[in-house]
Amino acid sequence: MLMPKFHLLAGIAVGDLKDWPVVQLALQGHTAAVKTVTFSPDGKMIISGSRDRTVRVWDVLSGMQIGGPFQGHTSEVNSVAFSPDGKRIVSGSTDGTVRVWDAERGVQFCSSLEGHTSTVLSVAFSSDGKKVVSGSRDKTVRVWDVERGIQIGSPLKGHNSAVFSAAFFPDGKKIVSGSWDNTVRVWDAERGVQLGSPLEGHTSAVFSVALSSDGKRIVSGSWDKTVRVWDADRGVQIGGPLEGHSSAVFSVAFSPDRKMIVSGSGDGTVRMWDAERGTQICSPLQGHSDVVFSVAFSPDGRMMVTGSDDNTVQVWDVSSGTWISDCLQSHTSEVNSVAFSQDGKRIITGSNDKSVRMWDAERGVEIGSPLQGHTAAVFSVACSPDGKKIVSGSKDRSVRLWDSERCVQVGSPLECHTSAVKSVAFSSDGKRIISGSWDKTVRVWDAERGIQIGSPLKGHTSAVLSRIVSGSDDRTVRVWDVERGVQIGSPLQGHNLAVYSVSVSPDGKWIASGSRDKGVRVWDAERGVQLGSPLEHHKSAVFSVAFSPDGKRVVSGSGDETVRVWDVHSYEDFIGYCKALELVQWDPKGVSAPPGTANIVKGCICFSPITSFALQDNDGFLDGIIGPRMCGEPVKLHADGWIRGPSGRLLLWIPPAFRQPFYSMWNTVVMPRGCCIELDLSQMVHGNNWHRCLQKVSQK
Repeated sequence: MLMPKFHLLAGIAVGDLKDWPVVQLALQGHTAAVKTVTFSPDGKMIISGSRDRTVRVWDVLSGMQIGGPFQGHTSEVNSVAFSPDGKRIVSGSTDGTVRVWDAERGVQFCSSLEGHTSTVLSVAFSSDGKKVVSGSRDKTVRVWDVERGIQIGSPLKGHNSAVFSAAFFPDGKKIVSGSWDNTVRVWDAERGVQLGSPLEGHTSAVFSVALSSDGKRIVSGSWDKTVRVWDADRGVQIGGPLEGHSSAVFSVAFSPDRKMIVSGSGDGTVRMWDAERGTQICSPLQGHSDVVFSVAFSPDGRMMVTGSDDNTVQVWDVSSGTWISDCLQSHTSEVNSVAFSQDGKRIITGSNDKSVRMWDAERGVEIGSPLQGHTAAVFSVACSPDGKKIVSGSKDRSVRLWDSERCVQVGSPLECHTSAVKSVAFSSDGKRIISGSWDKTVRVWDAERGIQIGSPLKGHTSAVLSRIVSGSDDRTVRVWDVERGVQIGSPLQGHNLAVYSVSVSPDGKWIASGSRDKGVRVWDAERGVQLGSPLEHHKSAVFSVAFSPDGKRVVSGSGDETVRVWDVHSYEDFIGYCKALELVQWDPKGVSAPPGTANIVKGCICFSPITSFALQDNDGFLDGIIGPRMCGEPVKLHADGWIRGPSGRLLLWIPPAFRQPFYSMWNTVVMPRGCCIELDLSQMVHGNNWHRCLQKVSQK
């Protein structure tokens, strides 16, 4: 209905989503893990409780926080709930108290409800809003009179361990609880006694229980990774366990129409289940980057809200979107080693998934089948000078030779090393292979006959380089004079975590480094300074970097299972452009760009390897700031989802589901192709022209 009214917008050129993501909002404000979330009865607000000791209220439509945080708890907030009329909020905390708040004014309604002797893990209102139930690490369930602020009757005792979850039945006459003792129990709320036997079936702690809207079924989630459904009247399990999560299930909920169950897990996913058939509906919903502690449906069942250890609250559209397509299959674990072929047309990668793979360096697609045979992680790969063979070294102590055209192993593994093989290389004529191992030896092999040449080299080799570059856990890159045994210049500092890999350009002028901090940095080897900003967008540590034979590209392999190729030639031109601007008194209105640099910035705002997808109106975005600041403030995606340029100028906001993995302006390709979000900005209007996106639709 609305789309025909808008044009000239940014688009997704390539990526792993076919539909708009189910994540509608990411509510950010908490400074620590979000332990609990729920909707207000009218569905217009969300409340969240966090390890930062606060309760926060959010507007569902705008995603904005309403008022300030509710403060008073002296430790993390583990559970929150709205009263049925939406006027009050109850919270339970590790400080052992239950607190009731005025939802509108954000102030505590009465004195803290005290009685538990340990952490309060769960709280809920009765259907009439007059009572609150709480479950605690002290093994008890307690019921409270909200108006008078006192405990009703004695604690409900029976669980043998901490009570993680408790809730009233819809009629308010019964209570259900789940415990670390692996059981679910039902209680008479008025008489304070257990009804029937415990519901047993889970093989580990029960973290969450919830009731269907008619009170006839109970759903539970457990440390045993399963979700189970129970007949509340008969006290028996309905069907088998709902299995799929790969870690503990921390939260469960029924949809208002009782047709679906949602679960959140330590595996970082949210899963939806058909409550009648006991089967999973669609693929897991993946948007959080850490444990999902809490899930809840909106009153109309159209949305879900989730809270996570990644400090965010996310709102999901239940009906209109799912993760439909996955990334193209590639490495399934960390990429430890990357190398270019001599002609620069192919990239070779080795991974913890025990495989070696070949890629088209231009198109970013895999060539042939994976080279499989190693029985442990592949630590090093290299390509022969003629490109016909590949050598790999592995944790399985072997060196293997592969035919790159037929994708098959050549001969038997080269086995003599007594520990992991960390490095392999071909001789310049391709007739020999050299390997280095944790067994402290270097071995030379005949590449044709597949046999070791001579004895292992257990000391210095005859070939001694004049310089060595090293990266370290101390976060620095250092250059050494081998003959004199001294460091050249000061350490290259900039990485925030350990440096895992370094590479020197063929002409020796540049050094590239990859780090646990997820970044790739390029350094001037002579001057010992970093060139420009870090090359970012890997989601995990960068384990390997290498220059292409012509020195124009750097390839990086990461723990995020992707390989990225960076255009350092354009990057060099860009840095040179910025330096040239520093040599003149830059005045964007009165001084033209230095000779030879006029076209460097033009057309460079592109988040795709397809240059026609670049932003066409760069001048409108960079007006007045195409100067030296461009070097230190490149146009890139920031953590809050905004693509910003120099001086913080805003270009476009990217929804959470499209942010990772994301294409960098300096990438030429990301492998496997299709696993990374690429933008088409060619039609996008922005800045002072943003109003042009609205077009009149003819009325018939």
